Amino acid sequence: MIIAPARRVAGVLSLPGDKSISHRAALLAAVARGTTTISNFLAGADCFSTLSCLQQLGVKVERDGTTARIDGAGLSAPVAPLDCGNSGSTIRMLTGLLASYNFTCELTGDESLRARPMKRIIAPLTAMGAQIASQDGYAPLRLKGCAPLTAINYETPVASAQVKSCVLLAGLGANGRTTVSEKTTTRDHTERMLRWFGVEVVETQTDETHTVSINGPARLTARDLAVPGDVSSAAFFLVAAALLPDSELILPNVGLNPTRAQIVDTLRYLGADITVDDTREEANEPVGTLRARGRDTLAPATPQANILRGATVAQMIDEMPALAVLGTQIEGGLTVRDAAELRVKESDRIATIVRNLRAMGAEVEEYPDGFRVNGPVKLKGALIESYGDHRIAMAFSIAALIADGPSEIVGADCAAVSFPNFFQLLESVAQR
Repeated sequence: MIIAPARRVAGVLSLPGDKSISHRAALLAAVARGTTTISNFLAGADCFSTLSCLQQLGVKVERDGTTARIDGAGLSAPVAPLDCGNSGSTIRMLTGLLASYNFTCELTGDESLRARPMKRIIAPLTAMGAQIASQDGYAPLRLKGCAPLTAINYETPVASAQVKSCVLLAGLGANGRTTVSEKTTTRDHTERMLRWFGVEVVETQTDETHTVSINGPARLTARDLAVPGDVSSAAFFLVAAALLPDSELILPNVGLNPTRAQIVDTLRYLGADITVDDTREEANEPVGTLRARGRDTLAPATPQANILRGATVAQMIDEMPALAVLGTQIEGGLTVRDAAELRVKESDRIATIVRNLRAMGAEVEEYPDGFRVNGPVKLKGALIESYGDHRIAMAFSIAALIADGPSEIVGADCAAVSFPNFFQLLESVAQR
């Protein structure tokens, strides 16, 4: 894919449905009593993996474009391994959901997924009574469920919404109260979605810990919902508008969940001109319209704004590739720490960010848990390797818009994992 520089981006964009919410809506609809219709379901490869696995488990799924209709008649033993493709969300959350079913099944995925750590979900599910055989902590996972499971109190060792969700979904089929505690509050789509389907969720927050509890066994009731636009997908276009003077983009119906929308506040702190209008709530999720305008220069509000670490990073782990590109144009550059989780995503995102930025002429320092980008610097067109990572492909497509000369993104089609029409939308707003 060749991306030419642009002088501005302008227009109104309808974004695909939120990937995280689409996964959770499908999984919970599959075990809810009745039929659920999900509109604006993400028509991407990762979410299709979830639907495909549910069909293998005997769930009736009908899809028409971005509408999915799911009959929640329960789950039955599959006759073949469940192929989760490239989706960490699918394998981790589905394993939790299946842990309370009295049958044996195998969950696997592509080469990238089989290299991602699974011990983080094996440990709590084993404590609840499930039996899981793995390849030294990696997929394929051979799961023998247990009905009912034993409720546990679990403190997550890493800041991971997938781990939290896995345990809570297992808790739906456990006797007693299942509690998950996390030191850093992660995205709460599972908690909101559980409430939408009628499950009582109790949350407490102290200065040090966020705790979520549910009582099991729980009954879910089918309920239609609309998935908001994905704020992580919006981030690429927000960064593009911020980097190109005279730009103006309007993004309606974007999810603004406070555990996900940190990217909007961070971009503002880093000097971007972004406003939020028409805020409301749909299916327990905050939604609104984002408007982004370009500026000649990006100056952080404070010197501290140039350093991202701690809980702020945990809430923007998917947006880090886009922020790294932005960092090349910020007065004082950008430093990211406490982001070791980036090394175990679809690619080692710290390494891939550093290599690709250096290829474009940026000065970058790599740390075990992050990176530092010096800025501002004029980027040059380059050959960019996506490493099969959708967010790397999209982030460096934005970098290509501000580069001196065209860039080629190798393996750009991997963007379809989360944003099937990304390049069509990008070309529709790029003005050269």
